[in-house]
Amino acid sequence: MERSEEQRLIRRAVRGDRDAAGAIIRAHQKSVYAYLLRLSGRPDIAEDVTQEAFVRVLTNLERFDPKYRFSTWLFTIARRLYVNACQKHKPAYDSDIVGSWEGDQHGPERAVDGLEARRSTRAQLEAALAHLSPQQREIIVLFHQLDWPIALIAQHVGMPEGTVKSHLHRGRRRMREFLMRQDHSETHVWEVGL
Repeated sequence: MERSEEQRLIRRAVRGDRDAAGAIIRAHQKSVYAYLLRLSGRPDIAEDVTQEAFVRVLTNLERFDPKYRFSTWLFTIARRLYVNACQKHKPAYDSDIVGSWEGDQHGPERAVDGLEARRSTRAQLEAALAHLSPQQREIIVLFHQLDWPIALIAQHVGMPEGTVKSHLHRGRRRMREFLMRQDHSETHVWEVGL
């Protein structure tokens, strides 16, 4: 969504336009859910926190400062709610559920072995993510899944850019080492660019 369109929807939503609020939710819901699912490894927590994040955002939309990116504000709220949820629930990773979130975007003509290879790779990556510290996991997800620049990640997590780069480098190295220890993972590691 273009920033100007997003700003227009925010202004309408602040005035009580439910359609505009719905459009804002639809534009960001999948990415917030996927982000939280990757951090927590639990669909129930990701769903609850995503829902709570949008409730908070829509309730406080008039407080949003349009000189900043809306997604940064939204993800910051989601992250804080996730941290609070972690105090109640211990994360548990289920790579089958995480891997199936995107779903199969291809028709039945897709080769079964290709689908199985993608699922296997996805499961290995999720297992490797589970072996990272929460900070490394979050930084890797923001950088690789959401394509956030280092500066934005640094602002979001409240760290200097150099520290973010270190976490990114160490996290990728730890994932690569984990994947190299797994059977038949060497080819998949290079396919995903770790």
